[in-house]
Amino acid sequence: MNIEIILIAIGISMDIFAVSIALGFSGKKQTNQSKKLHVDNNGLKISIFFGLFHAIMISIGYYVGLGFRELIAGTGFWIASILLIVIGVKMIYESKKMKNTKNVLNDYSLILLSIATSIDAFIIGTTFSILNVSIIESVFIIGVVAFFMSFIGFVVGKKIGHLFETKIEIIGGIILILIALKILLENIIV
Repeated sequence: MNIEIILIAIGISMDIFAVSIALGFSGKKQTNQSKKLHVDNNGLKISIFFGLFHAIMISIGYYVGLGFRELIAGTGFWIASILLIVIGVKMIYESKKMKNTKNVLNDYSLILLSIATSIDAFIIGTTFSILNVSIIESVFIIGVVAFFMSFIGFVVGKKIGHLFETKIEIIGGIILILIALKILLENIIV
């Protein structure tokens, strides 16, 4: 396997790792509160969403190529940041309005998060078309790495989530907003 592609995959999966930790925090409140770590279907579902979206966005980016690279590279970080802030604010709002547990890991939220965190994958895909990188190998590696990074993040979030039971959604929302601010700062300052 190509080491450079693996390193790129790990790099662009760091955001989904952090988002998955936040979702693991959120999911902890919705499952059995026992001390034993229980990875429910949400962890697998989140991992599939993130892995597939990363693989799909790499593919789309590759085929779009140079024509739209400058346009997306200049605005992609805004789109990703706005989507992450919207989900973060939603998580904080829901934590304040509900006393009972509710599934905040719904398909709509996962689609928005998957799009927001895979904008970088799209941009990387456009650069792969310039460099004549093998798209099949890249899609496979990036999809698998994204899957495992998000699954590990979710497990980590569930494992330490019991330490923050009363503030789960607030912490998760703040993490998402901080990721959005990090993306903005990296792209505005550079």
